[in-house]
Amino acid sequence: MQGQFIWYELLTTDTRAASDFYCSVAGWQAKDSGMPGIDYTLFNVPGLEMGLAGMMALTDEMCEENVPPHWLGYIDVEDVDAKTEEFVKKGSTTLMPPHDIPGIGRFSVMRDPEGAAICLMTTIMPEGPMPPCPEPGAPGTFGWRELYAGDGAKAMAFYGEMFGWKERSAHDVGPMGTYYIFGSDDEDIGGMITRPPQMPQPAWAFYINVDAIEAAVERVRSGGGQVVNGPMAVPGGDMIAQCVDPQGAFFALVEHKS
Repeated sequence: MQGQFIWYELLTTDTRAASDFYCSVAGWQAKDSGMPGIDYTLFNVPGLEMGLAGMMALTDEMCEENVPPHWLGYIDVEDVDAKTEEFVKKGSTTLMPPHDIPGIGRFSVMRDPEGAAICLMTTIMPEGPMPPCPEPGAPGTFGWRELYAGDGAKAMAFYGEMFGWKERSAHDVGPMGTYYIFGSDDEDIGGMITRPPQMPQPAWAFYINVDAIEAAVERVRSGGGQVVNGPMAVPGGDMIAQCVDPQGAFFALVEHKS
């Protein structure tokens, strides 16, 4: 799983309200992680034991620094300490140095050279059989990752060097520039593009799979969220909508047509 996104995490101002919102919109179930000394919520798809995302409150320090609610993605690496050093040597900033989660793994939080936050993680494999994973594309799972970079071409080169991601295709999207689809030799993982001027800073965005985009968009609105773009079709026929949750975190939805 090296170079794959393995976890997603929401940092927010109101965990109870955010939990109700995402359980309604994405069909998730929420439960306390049971980790001592930390209030951390796990989200999973009903019927499956394996969690797919987590949530915690923004720290007091983050609030003092006016860090807004946001989603983070975790990428699997073989040695988080070595990869953190490699990121720094290539112009990244360490937001949180490598840190242990007992029984889970070790992670760091970085700001890449273009300014987007990303987490690196080395996991501890549990003993015994692994619980079943959701099928790719299953409703409630994450179906796409998208980087709005300071410079899309530079970001593509940087992440290609860090994780071996390849530019699988590039698409001219008019005034927005070039949209790079990246992935492994045989799989698309996500896309990268230079951020639009109205976006305050570079950031990653994560797309949640849904059965029906129109119904999901209605759940966003009725739950107090906003739809800022879409629903609309993208090349290949999928339908997407980009949204903001009631606390202000940006996220997106995707309905796969193929």
